Amino acid sequence: MSSTCAQLCLRRIGVLCSKTSTRLHYVQSQHRIIRTASSALVNRGSFTNGSLTATQTRQRFKQQMCYLNDDSTAKYLTTEAKEHKYEGLAKTDSSEYSPALLPTTNTLPVPENEICLDLDCEVSFSALEEISDEEAVSILVPSIPPDSFTLRDYVDKSETLTKLVQLGVSLWKLEQRPYVGTMLLKMDFSRDVEPRLMFLKQIGVEDSCLSHIITHNPFILNMDLEDLQTRVNYLRSKKFDAETVAAMVSKAPYLLNFSVMRLDNRLGFYQRQLKLSPTKTRNIVSRLPRLLCGSLEPVKENLKVCRLELGFREDEIKDIVIAVPKVLTANKKKLTQIFDYVHNTMKVPHLLIIKFPQVFNTKFLRIKERHLFLEYLGKAQYDPTQPSYIALDRLVSLPDETFCTDLALATLEDFNLFQKTL
Repeated sequence: MSSTCAQLCLRRIGVLCSKTSTRLHYVQSQHRIIRTASSALVNRGSFTNGSLTATQTRQRFKQQMCYLNDDSTAKYLTTEAKEHKYEGLAKTDSSEYSPALLPTTNTLPVPENEICLDLDCEVSFSALEEISDEEAVSILVPSIPPDSFTLRDYVDKSETLTKLVQLGVSLWKLEQRPYVGTMLLKMDFSRDVEPRLMFLKQIGVEDSCLSHIITHNPFILNMDLEDLQTRVNYLRSKKFDAETVAAMVSKAPYLLNFSVMRLDNRLGFYQRQLKLSPTKTRNIVSRLPRLLCGSLEPVKENLKVCRLELGFREDEIKDIVIAVPKVLTANKKKLTQIFDYVHNTMKVPHLLIIKFPQVFNTKFLRIKERHLFLEYLGKAQYDPTQPSYIALDRLVSLPDETFCTDLALATLEDFNLFQKTL
């Protein structure tokens, strides 16, 4: 009897010890779960990836803890039930007793060097929070608009644009050309613009022409000064004097953009094609310097039209070009229209057209209106052997008032009224 009571006491003591150890294991597991969840949430929060704020991290941590508490409580109740079951096994041998099941989790193992971070350590700023004067000064506010459709928004902020406006450059024309506005904004006036302007003045370009050159050719501001000087030296070597070079650059702003080889090829082409002397070649080019800048295809086409359609010989074409170089670059339709009206309607022969080639340098409507007015008055006489002869150059070059008083012997009002009848 006494031995039986002793065995029952020993079993009761064993159950109590097992219950105490089970609860101790549960508390340790609970703390381990909390540390693991905290580390996992910190790794996924704004401290690592910057994708979550401190407030969002705390909310996720609380949700995870609620889930863990519910799960752990259920597992603890299961353990308590199993402990009561073990208490009812009084008749079994104490060697067959096994402790209650410990709560299990699916958490990841915590590294040894993992440091528990405070979730409130990140400082969050508010838009309504007051800042000091030093912090306000340190905030950079862009003074220039990041993008715009016009250069007007940048004039007050860019020294280069301000000086170009003061010089008289038409920025509204430049902003219509692709990439020119960006190029000007990237330029420094003292480093990029001023040296080119001084160069143009040194070669003889007048101050009033600088704005015209830059408006039509802003790319000259990107040209190397040595290249510009080399091209000027080439023109001087071809016996163009300094004043002529300055006038050519003013009339053809793109002249100095082309290489020496291109300039030499153009001069050689006109000299060979028209069989001109060097002096006459210089004379034509200096009066129309854009001949050195444009394409040669329109020039070749006009020379062919003069020879095949208008019926002029090579020496006659040469004389026409020397008198009016614009014939080489004129519109082909305009040339044929003027020649057809003067030659076939007004009955002016080739010889007189060659003698007064300025007729190709005027408007077709001007020739037509004046001829019809003279024909209405009975004064349309273009034969030099007949009385009341009217030369072609006077017909096309005189202003309206002089034309009426000297050639038509009528008033300007009569000519204006006649124009309304056409």
